[in-house]
Amino acid sequence: MEKTPNDLIHETSPYLQQHAYNPVHWLPWTEANLQRAAEENKPLLISIGYAACHWCHVMEHECFEDPEVAEVMNTLFIPIKVDREERPDVDQVYMDALQLMTGSGGWPLNVAALPDGKPFWGATYLPRDRWLQALVQLGRLYREDPDRIREYADDLTSAVARINLPESDPNAALPGHGEISGWIDSMKPRFDGEYGGMQGAPKFMMPAALNLFLHQESLHPDPTLEMHVNQTLTAMAFGGLFDQVGGGFSRYSVDARWHVPHFEKMAYDNAQLLSLYARAFARYGDPLYREVVSRTTEFLLRDLAHPDGCFYSSLDADSRNRDGNLEEGAYYTWREPELREALGGDYELFAAAYSIDTFGYWEDGKYVLIRREADADLVGRLGLPEPELRERLQSCRDRLLRLRDKRDAPRLDDKVLTSWNGLLLSGLADAWRYCGLEKARDAAGKLANYLDGEVTRKDGSVPHSTKGGSGGGHGFLEDYACLAAGYISWAEATGENTWMDRARNLCTYALQYFGLPGEALLYFNSSLDPALIRRSLETADNVIPASNSIMAKNLLVLGSYFGDAQWITRSREMLTAMVPSIGKYPGQYTNWMQLALWMSVPFYEVAVCGPDAMEQSASLRRNYLPQCLLALSGEASDLPLFRGRFNPPKTRIFICREGSCKQPLEDSGKALELLRTYASD
Repeated sequence: MEKTPNDLIHETSPYLQQHAYNPVHWLPWTEANLQRAAEENKPLLISIGYAACHWCHVMEHECFEDPEVAEVMNTLFIPIKVDREERPDVDQVYMDALQLMTGSGGWPLNVAALPDGKPFWGATYLPRDRWLQALVQLGRLYREDPDRIREYADDLTSAVARINLPESDPNAALPGHGEISGWIDSMKPRFDGEYGGMQGAPKFMMPAALNLFLHQESLHPDPTLEMHVNQTLTAMAFGGLFDQVGGGFSRYSVDARWHVPHFEKMAYDNAQLLSLYARAFARYGDPLYREVVSRTTEFLLRDLAHPDGCFYSSLDADSRNRDGNLEEGAYYTWREPELREALGGDYELFAAAYSIDTFGYWEDGKYVLIRREADADLVGRLGLPEPELRERLQSCRDRLLRLRDKRDAPRLDDKVLTSWNGLLLSGLADAWRYCGLEKARDAAGKLANYLDGEVTRKDGSVPHSTKGGSGGGHGFLEDYACLAAGYISWAEATGENTWMDRARNLCTYALQYFGLPGEALLYFNSSLDPALIRRSLETADNVIPASNSIMAKNLLVLGSYFGDAQWITRSREMLTAMVPSIGKYPGQYTNWMQLALWMSVPFYEVAVCGPDAMEQSASLRRNYLPQCLLALSGEASDLPLFRGRFNPPKTRIFICREGSCKQPLEDSGKALELLRTYASD
């Protein structure tokens, strides 16, 4: 029998499209649909998820495809479906509400709310019978005791608004380096001494935290931090978390040793890990890190790249198995017989390298490929020359990739998110800057031009999500912050300073539409957006750093570059507003602490001026110098960093701090030596 679509059939989000033929009368989140709930005096039933979410698919199959369940939902509620990646503002509000109600969160995120949006019940995944029981009870309670529900919803909404605010202390001051070091030291007891990362499972990669530790260790050598960073990066690269055949990282590991991932692959994780591994390669020189950067770039270009230069959002955790059923990880796991058949005489070598044994076994006869030792250690154990070992393993991976390509691929979420593409621009820029990858440079240039030419509007605004080249609505703070940061990274990598102008334009727009007079921090929603039950302040650094911490770093860098003291002051005010919260929960504010390092340890503007600026700055660009803004100019400029500093045919390097410069140098090696000395002072 032919299915009748619901109103989601008109949406562009792949996640919403997945639910377009459910018997539930789903509606998208719009002002008109919320008004409908008020007119019909029905509570909202808001269900939030995303296209790559495994448990979202399970609940859809068990509940939302069931006609009996759908009848109850349609009768008692106004069902609203939300793509959390398309509407992160809605997701933030109701995730906070769920965590207040239950003490935990996750997706699918299901909330019952009054017609005005105030929540009064919430849950994540529930099996069919429990879901149906909850719906009937909620419907009865709404009819029979509406005053009780209203009172609870009002109290909960007040609490949701309060937890949105950072700790307040009118006497807070910018932290010194000693205080920052104390905050970092307080995180060390949670380090996993065997597999890196933090203790316990599930295990998330948390690039902002690892960037902080790398940054701190480079300023003041700390054996504990150095070991933790290298141990974590190596274990993640060796684990099943990293796709050993096709490259790229999954979202997290369900176990403590990075072995079995939650198989969805997200653009934002891989974007940030490009930067992290590239910087770690610049710092430590481990060729494994450069290999990870290269293979992650290949994954992005092969599986997530749009022909026009931008990148799609994610690949699903689920794909169809040999029986035609959706199964988590079916695309990525292997059975011993198929490996033997595919690899022939190379099987034993591959099995030794990728743990086709009890260590690599997952379940139901399936293996998730994981490494336990580096190539050099395998050489010693197997007695092969390292070049031959590497060549044979690469041949094995190539054969398996071709074989895997014949499987049913995971579903693609093909919407283009501005914020995530900004993160990808930073990652690709760093892959070029620190690892010299030509494919990353080409991809970054194409992406930058796309974001500037196709995404940015004439009034300086950007949408959050686009598909098919079009995107409506107002972007969120994360879009302006991440895109500006991407332009800054690209400018530093290439010396093309017009990208700094574009970053400044984005930040100027954000300050106008996301801030309020007298408030240091910026709101997540534009002032042009319809109001939700609260206007969110995103301040905690999670798997993606907070939009406020990214923006505060942008303002410091751009203020230093353009000589704008007001922006530098604003950045300091934003950090000062966060100091009480950082002191209480340091692990939640790791990107803020990087900004604090910039302000507590001398931060230098390095201006390379002259006709050979690009060539002269090559060694500076390739080295990890986290306390520096690197700016290049091959011609005379009126910008404060470059004004009066040209003396052709010489190319000179000026090391400056807050506009005050030391004697110019013509030797980049000497400049690099001095910068390292200054950083450790």
